Amino acid sequence: MPELLDFILGHEGPFRKARLPSLYSDFRHLQTTNPDGYAANVSAWRTALAHAAREGRVPGPGGSNDLLCLSTGEELVRELESKEWGRPLALGTVVNEWVARRDMVPFDAYLASPQSIYHSSWTVTPWQVFSWGLRQLGLGGGSWKEDKLAVGRFVVLENVEACAKNVTRAIAGRARVDRIFSREMFEADFSRSLGGSSKLTDADFSILLTHLARDKGEIAYDGRTIRFRSAGEAKTAITVQDTTIASLKTLIAGHEAQVSTLTHRIDALSTTARTAVGKKSRASALSALRSRKLAEGALAIRSDSLVQLERVLDSIRAASDQVEMVRVMEASTGVLRALQRDVGGVERVEDVVEELREQMGRMDEVGSAIAEAGQPQGVGGEEVDAELAALERDAEREREAETAAVLARADRPAEAAPETTVQKEPDTVVGEEGAGEATRAAAALGRMSLDETPRGGAREAEEQRRADEAAALEAG
Repeated sequence: MPELLDFILGHEGPFRKARLPSLYSDFRHLQTTNPDGYAANVSAWRTALAHAAREGRVPGPGGSNDLLCLSTGEELVRELESKEWGRPLALGTVVNEWVARRDMVPFDAYLASPQSIYHSSWTVTPWQVFSWGLRQLGLGGGSWKEDKLAVGRFVVLENVEACAKNVTRAIAGRARVDRIFSREMFEADFSRSLGGSSKLTDADFSILLTHLARDKGEIAYDGRTIRFRSAGEAKTAITVQDTTIASLKTLIAGHEAQVSTLTHRIDALSTTARTAVGKKSRASALSALRSRKLAEGALAIRSDSLVQLERVLDSIRAASDQVEMVRVMEASTGVLRALQRDVGGVERVEDVVEELREQMGRMDEVGSAIAEAGQPQGVGGEEVDAELAALERDAEREREAETAAVLARADRPAEAAPETTVQKEPDTVVGEEGAGEATRAAAALGRMSLDETPRGGAREAEEQRRADEAAALEAG
């Protein structure tokens, strides 16, 4: 099974066994009989081919597997051919639909266009697509019954936009000097921007840089030097300073590579010398040691040069940061000046505060007037106080009368007790002394029936009871 077909069957959900007969058939007639099925088949092929190109699985010209391009032709058809389902019979229709919707653009037209692909005037009509396909096939007319796949190289915009987004995300937050690259450095730093195992090709970088410069306006690019613009920065061209910084960074990168190479060479020569000594090969050991000495001398020179170059770059980076700070401070001064102009100075502020106090005082007066309007008319405060005092005096007199009535009711039963007590005269005639004793006994019994308190403390108990009742009435 071809590698491309194996990748699609293993990673694309729509390419399950039940749908493969429909996907490999000539489904052009579904455009009128089943538009939804037609659109689903076209979308499945588009998504599968875009993902395969992003992973470097689609063969390109010269054996290169472009990640942002799709090369169509007989080689692509062979990579998709299956023993069970044969060749995809509607692949030409899929490519034509893809281009007609402006999701895929011919490679040469993309790089040569002076306008952004997002510009409203940048359009490709279906008729132009089919005409272009016929020209690629060498046909000026003829039958439309057979699906023909045009041979060409197309830019897959879905992959281009994903790659550009990853690059701009990696650049975000860097200082100005760190946003300047030569093309060589840019290719070395962002060769795996799509996150897969495959690297971007030279054609991919041409597409990516064109997209960032022309379509997105994220960079300034003159063919050799690249500068990413910061947020809000004007679209200025590459300057001499940008070119110098890019050259310096490229030179530093070259020295770093040379230092790494010399270090590995010294390690290898040391190993060779030890091996030669172990084999008792004096000449080989001496040759290895001489070569190591030369490499160590070259390493010292390159290391010193690298330190000097990095020192220069650090100075440029510090100066660039200071320039940015001065620009920010200058812009801040302008903002403060504009705000001060809007405020109008201290005199205007004082006038505003004074007017605010005056208006607040007026509002307080309005509130007081509204509160006075809510009170009853014709009622004075002295009349209300006098009426309240009269009501309090009446209440006091009523309490005193109730207290006196209670005390009177408490005295009345004790005085009437001897009169109400009636004793039956004894049937037996007794003497005067006996009659006196009987009278005293009857009086004692009468008092005991009214109050069971012993005779010695009766008076004190009665007085205490009256005092308690009077206190209770006053408290009530």
